Amino acid sequence: MFNGIFQVPQPVNEPALDYAPGSPERAELKTKLDEMLGRQVDVPMIIGGQEVRNGTLAEMVYPHDHRHSLGKYHQGNALFVEQAIQAANDAREQWGRMPWDSRAIVFLKAAELLAGKYRQTLNAATMLNMSKTPHQAEVDSACELIDFWRFNPHFMQEVYGDQPLSSSGVMNYMEHRPLDGFVLAITPFNFTSIAGNLPTAPALMGNTVVWKPASASVLPAYYIMQILAEAGLPPGVINMVPGPGPIIGPAALGNVGLGGIHFTGSTKVFSTIYLEVGSDIRKYVAYPRIVGETGGKDFIFAHVSCDIDALVTALVRGAFEYQGQKCSAASRAYIPDSIWPQVKDRMLAEMADIKMGDVYDFTNFMGAVIDRNAFATISGYIDYAKSSPDLEILAGGGCDDSTGYFIEPTVILAKDPQAKPMVEEIFGPVLTVYVYPEGEYEETLELCDRSSPYALTGAIFALDRSAIVRAMDALRHAAGNFYINDKPTGAVVGQQPFGGSRASGTNDKAGSWLNLERWVTPRTIKETFLPPTNFRYPYMAEE
Repeated sequence: MFNGIFQVPQPVNEPALDYAPGSPERAELKTKLDEMLGRQVDVPMIIGGQEVRNGTLAEMVYPHDHRHSLGKYHQGNALFVEQAIQAANDAREQWGRMPWDSRAIVFLKAAELLAGKYRQTLNAATMLNMSKTPHQAEVDSACELIDFWRFNPHFMQEVYGDQPLSSSGVMNYMEHRPLDGFVLAITPFNFTSIAGNLPTAPALMGNTVVWKPASASVLPAYYIMQILAEAGLPPGVINMVPGPGPIIGPAALGNVGLGGIHFTGSTKVFSTIYLEVGSDIRKYVAYPRIVGETGGKDFIFAHVSCDIDALVTALVRGAFEYQGQKCSAASRAYIPDSIWPQVKDRMLAEMADIKMGDVYDFTNFMGAVIDRNAFATISGYIDYAKSSPDLEILAGGGCDDSTGYFIEPTVILAKDPQAKPMVEEIFGPVLTVYVYPEGEYEETLELCDRSSPYALTGAIFALDRSAIVRAMDALRHAAGNFYINDKPTGAVVGQQPFGGSRASGTNDKAGSWLNLERWVTPRTIKETFLPPTNFRYPYMAEE
C-alpha cells in the first residue's frame, strides 16, 4: 500500500499550437484528416469495457459535406441503458474505494496521451464530425480537454483537503464520498472538451457513469473512450450509450439508482429533465444531484469611450467563430448611436473578408452548422428578419444546404430592443444589434439585464472606468461569466470557471473545484480521544 503523501503536479494550461504553414503540427493534422477521410468507422456502444453492437445504425456525416459519411454508430435503447447502469453499479464499489491518487493518475495520464499521441486524432475527428476549423478544434478537443484532465485532479486535492477544525482532545475530519448511485452524463455536440469533461469529472470523484453523447458528434466521443481505456480507466466506470435522447434519457432517469445528472445542452431539454426527476422524486434512493449548463443570449455592450477596433474584433470573433454554435457566443449587441457609423463600417469591412467552407481548407474562418435541424432553425430566424419591417439585414443572410449546412455570418439591425432576434437564442452565426442613444447608457444597461431570461456570458467595452463600474453593477446578475474589453467566449479552465444562472443553468462552474464538490456526499467524523465516563455535568454538583 502506497503510504506517501501524494501531491498532484501543479497544473498549467496547455499551449495552443498555431498550425501555421510549414509547421509540423499542420502536416500531422493534414495527414490525420486524409486518413479519416479515407475510411469508414463503425462505432459501438461501450458497456462494461466491451464494444457492443446491435445493428441499429445511424450515419456520421460531415456538416460541411453531408453527402460524405465518416461511418456509422450503433444506437442504444432502454435495454442497453439498463445494461450500462448495471455495469456502472458493478464497477462502483471498487472504483469508489480506489485510493484517490490512483484515480487522479488515470486522468493525468489521459491528459498526456491527448497532448501527444492522440492530439491530432481527436482534433481531426472534431473537425470532420463537427465542422470546426483547426484553431477551434485545437483550443477545444486538445487544449481544453487536456486542461480539464490536468486541473480536475488538482481541484480534487483541494476538495479533499478541506477539513474541519479540531478542538482539544477531539479530532474532526471529513470524508468526501461518491454519490449514492450512478451519474448520467448528457453531452452536447459543440465541444469535445465538454463531452470529455462531463462524464470524467464525476468519475474522478469516485462515481461511475452512464454517458449519452450527442448524436451529431459520436466520433470524437469514441476516441475519448479509447484514450481513457489506454490511460487505465477500469471497465464499467464510464459506459457510453449513443442514441436518441427521448429513448436514452427516460430509461436512465426512471432508474431508482440515479445519483446525479451532468448536463450541457438546451434549456428546454434541461427543464424537461428537471421536471421528470422532480415529478416522482420519492422513488430515488437519494435526491439526485442535478448540474446543468444550458442556453444563452449573450451580449456585447459598448460604451462611447470604447476602443472601436477592439470592439469590432470581439463582435466578429465572438459572434461567428464556430458558426456561432457556442452557448457563450455573442448574439446581441448594444452600440451607442454616436459611434455606430464607425462600428458598422469597420465590422462590415471585416466580415467581407470572412471565408466559409470545408474545414479541410485551412484558409476558411467558418465551417457549416451542425445538421439539418440547426440549419432550419437558424435560417428560420433569418427569414423572419427579412420579412419584418422592424429588422434590417446589414450583412449575410444567405443560406445554402445543397452540399453542406452553410449559413453566412449575418448581422441584423433591430429598431426594437425586444425584437425576437434580440431576445431569443438562435445558436448560429447571427448577431442582432440595437443602437441606443448615447445619453441613455444606464437605461440601456437595465434593458440589457431584463431583456433575456438567460444569464450566461456578456461583455462590456469601455475605456472610461466609471462606465465599466456602472456596467458591472447593473449587469451583475445578467452573466455568470462577465468580460471587460474582451469577447464573451473562450473561458479557460482554472482561469475563468464557466457557467451561468437564470435560464442558463445551475452555475456550478466547470473548470473549478466548485463543480467537483457536486459529485461528492461528505461524511463528517468526530473522534474523541478520552470520552467522558459519567453523564453528570459540573453545574449539577451540590453547594
